[in-house]
Amino acid sequence: MVATVRYFAAAAEAAGTQSEQVPAEDLGSLLDQLAELHGAGLGRVLSRSTVLIEGRYVSDRSLRLGQDAVLDVLPPFAGG
Repeated sequence: MVATVRYFAAAAEAAGTQSEQVPAEDLGSLLDQLAELHGAGLGRVLSRSTVLIEGRYVSDRSLRLGQDAVLDVLPPFAGG
């Protein structure tokens, strides 16, 4: 399975890209792989971020990813 990961705000800055395609079977292995690929900075952002798959919030690391899944990584936003 290959997932498309789209990064926003601080996540894009930490990853050094706005999107990428990554092979992974489940959410947990994908998140671990992203932190390994991009380092501790992205790992910290991922630990605070909301992850959406196909526009729906997910947090279950054992969730199997479908073929061509699209994930959005949304770090906390500041504002007022």
